[in-house]
Amino acid sequence: KSEDFRRLWAEHPVQDKTSGIKRFHHPLVGDLELTYETLRAADDPDQALITYAARPGTSSHDSLHMLLAWTAPTATGSHQPTDS
Repeated sequence: KSEDFRRLWAEHPVQDKTSGIKRFHHPLVGDLELTYETLRAADDPDQALITYAARPGTSSHDSLHMLLAWTAPTATGSHQPTDS
């Protein structure tokens, strides 16, 4: 019902954002602030690889390390899949 919305929608001024900061909320470690980069192949621009990283020394960096420690396999291999 908005004339402004119809005009903006018709112009379709959408741009692909290739880098920036994304905020997430993880149920176990809380809020994370990660930088991201989007890489596209020149021969197939419809596919993208997006990398996320936490800046060293931040609480997000510490939280990612905590998640990694919880999921990393142990030397005894106790995280090996079992046939159940």
